[in-house]
Formats: sequence, C-alpha cells, structure tokens
Amino acid sequence: MDSIGKTWWVLTGLSVAFLGLCGAFVATSGVAVAHGPAIPLVDTNFISTATARMSAADLIRTGGDISGMECYACHDKKNPPKLKLNAEGDVIVPKEHEDIVMGHGRHHRNNNCFNCHDESNLEALQTRDGRHLKISESPALCGSCHGPTYRDWEAGVHGRTSGYWKRDAGPIDRKVCTSCHNPHSPPFPPRAPAPGPHLLHPNLAKNHTPANPEHH
Repeated sequence: MDSIGKTWWVLTGLSVAFLGLCGAFVATSGVAVAHGPAIPLVDTNFISTATARMSAADLIRTGGDISGMECYACHDKKNPPKLKLNAEGDVIVPKEHEDIVMGHGRHHRNNNCFNCHDESNLEALQTRDGRHLKISESPALCGSCHGPTYRDWEAGVHGRTSGYWKRDAGPIDRKVCTSCHNPHSPPFPPRAPAPGPHLLHPNLAKNHTPANPEHH
C-alpha cells in the first residue's frame, strides 16, 4: 500500500471516530446532569487576620478610646477602693464593672484584683516581686507568673509576630498577651473548627471505601 492509500485510511478512521463522538454527544445531550450541593461561603472569622481582642497597649499606641482605663474619673485617688469578698472568698465585682468575669487561674487562686492592679495607683500594674508597671507593659506582669510562656513569647514561638522576620529589613510587630487573652479570664472559649476543603467530586468520595477501614 502506497503512502496515499495509508493517508486515506487514517483520515477515514479519524472521520468515523469523530462522527461516533458527535453521535454520543447528541444522544446524551438531553440527559440531566446532577449538580452537587452549592458550596457555602466560608465565615470571615476563619480568614480574618485580626487578633482576638484589642489590647490596652494597642489602644494607647493607636490613639484609641482609653476612657475606660481612666480609673480616677470615678475613683478617689486618696481613697483606694476596698475589695469585698463573698463567703467563698471570691471578689464581689461591683456593678460598675459587671462586664468583668473573674476567671484567672485554676481553683480561684488568682481572684484578687490587687494581685495585678496597683491599689495605690489603679492606672498601673504591680508584679509579685513589687515592680510597678504601666498598663502598656503588661507582658512583664504576665511573665512574672508565666515564665516559660513569657520566654517563648520573647523568642517569637508563642503569640503573634508580624512584620519582617529579618530584623535588618524592617520592623516587627509583636502582639502582647492581652491582644489574644482576656486578662481577667485568659482561657479561650471553645471554638468551632474551620470547615474542611470542598471536594471536586463529592459523590465519588462518598462512595469510596478505604482499603483499610480501620485506618482513617
């Protein structure tokens, strides 16, 4: 068979194949295609880069509203407030501060306001060893009890650090403890996990049986 004959047979075969495919497309064009469920949008809380809360240090640094930290707008500087305790020895939070939930430390071991606040200067903090700190210096206060965690924070392995990892390239922004933890009740409440990835073929995944059912 010469080259012209081979070419003819090849072209004829391709033509037949394409005609067959066209016929298959036409035959199935009326078949309804099953669409998967609509993919819901992800809650923006899962993709937000904001910290869990705004710390006093951030409010001061950014010029925010710090009127809530002006203790002597209500208190008398010459007359330090007296703490009132209930029968269990827990602090009775005044109604003016009823938004505060005391939950710092297990077994109520840190339920005294003046363990952290300076009773002689309500707009300052005090450590267990007697140091007096500004509100914006709260990490040093936290570190006076939580030493290992404080050292991890200083090293950048605990907490949130953004900016330039290469120090000579630019500044870094290391968030303080209270940018994430509520100082009066530091534990995080339970959170729902972020949704998993959406599968391209959910029906196939649904019908798939693992080779080893005991292994997940």
